[in-house]
Amino acid sequence: MLPEAVAYASIAGLPPQRAILAGLVGGLAYVVLGRSRFAIVAPTSSSAAILAATLAAMPLGAAGKAAIATLVVGLVGAIFLLAAATRLGGLTGFISRPVLRGFAFGLAITIIVGQLSTLVGIGATAPDLAHRLVGLATTLPAWHWPSLTIGALALAALLALRRWPAVPGAFVVLVGGIAAAALFDLPARGVATVGPIVLALAWPAPPALSWGAFSSLIEFTLPLVLILFAESWGSIRALALRHGDVVDANRELGALGLANLASAVVQGMPVGAGFSAAAASEASGAASRWTSVLAVLVLALLVLLGGPAIALLPKPVVAAVVIAAVGHALDPAPFLRLWKLGRDQYVALAAAAGVLLFGVLDGMMLAIVLSLAAMVQRLATPTLARLGRLGGGHAYVDLARHPDAVSPPGIAIWRPTEPLFFANAERMFGLIRAQTRADPAIRAIVVSLEESFDLDSTALEVLVEFDRAMTVAGLRLQMARVHDRVRDLLAAAGAGALLARCSYSVDEAVETLGRDVQLAEPPHEP
Repeated sequence: MLPEAVAYASIAGLPPQRAILAGLVGGLAYVVLGRSRFAIVAPTSSSAAILAATLAAMPLGAAGKAAIATLVVGLVGAIFLLAAATRLGGLTGFISRPVLRGFAFGLAITIIVGQLSTLVGIGATAPDLAHRLVGLATTLPAWHWPSLTIGALALAALLALRRWPAVPGAFVVLVGGIAAAALFDLPARGVATVGPIVLALAWPAPPALSWGAFSSLIEFTLPLVLILFAESWGSIRALALRHGDVVDANRELGALGLANLASAVVQGMPVGAGFSAAAASEASGAASRWTSVLAVLVLALLVLLGGPAIALLPKPVVAAVVIAAVGHALDPAPFLRLWKLGRDQYVALAAAAGVLLFGVLDGMMLAIVLSLAAMVQRLATPTLARLGRLGGGHAYVDLARHPDAVSPPGIAIWRPTEPLFFANAERMFGLIRAQTRADPAIRAIVVSLEESFDLDSTALEVLVEFDRAMTVAGLRLQMARVHDRVRDLLAAAGAGALLARCSYSVDEAVETLGRDVQLAEPPHEP
């Protein structure tokens, strides 16, 4: 927790004590409501990067940015609590996993490039990724080689220590960096250090913002809330499922809200349950939420007793910790798996490119839009399957995938592969009409609504209009797999005749048509 707190504060451009205080009070506040025994609620790399981008977008001085940071943390806490009160635990579902992986990939590159200037000891800043890379290349003669040397050694040590998961590599490197600074007098050689950590508390002063600036700040805060909850809930839920624990998304929303409000009171940073800390908690054998409390108490003791030593920590070592911490997101395996599956690979790549080309905040918004667009595209363009009976049983399957299945004589059974709603209902029923018209042997049709748990008003109207068109064409329509909510809707709409032709299974619908429909005469043109 200590090296990551110092490292993530540097990402946000804030003093390290803000991240340390956030980890102290956030971890204690989480256990009041949270139920994960593995969650360690503290600042995370992604939230630090989004906070840095938010502060960069606000035209204020250093004191104003500090106040803005506190206000952002408070807004994050308030939004989390509001989401918990309104039962919005499914909020994280709006960011698909491929988009989240693409965002993390682009964010990792952005953070690493941002830390390279600290690693080489030039302290240069630039508004975007391209200018940072150009700045690094053009300032090559000014690189501070002692800083680069100690940073490179720290990074090599971190990567080497990964072979032994039981060894806290970041903490070992932190201690080694402090020892090197003291033994070789690195500050005198021009190597920048963290400096004193002051844990004195002060009541946060609200920044002087216009209503327009405050509205913009809320817009910047919403992506921060989404990424924090997606990251935190992903960690909490994955470990809970692995160990058979029970967690509730809405309760975790409230716990994260309380933790962020506590962090705002001590002028800390946004906090969440990062995967690296949660995985370390799992590896150490956490058995209850008291693990988080004990970690916080030891962290407080370490900072109080080791403050003067931490002040000697070289900033290139901190940069190395940041690079190692986010480096796992550069693993290409998740992208290769998506490519192998042939699903969502372009969405993930677009999310990564969005962060790299447009920055963290705009990239995050693009990632959310991509998630929604991918969902809408899939729902709005379903395919239509024609079903047939498999063997002599009661199972009906897609004829295109099961050549041995047989379609009942004179009856076509259609199944839309996605739920029907306003964006796809007309297209689906139009496709059914067209394919029915193309086969003159069809005298009756079954439409299976097994994918549609409910219908909106547009889909309902299209269904009723389709029934009338089939009647005019001389075709008998029988509905199958109709859910009770759809039946209630048909009854409320006065579509009693159609409701009477709703079956609970495809087999029942086919039997009803075979019993009630005369198939001897050809139908009219639909």
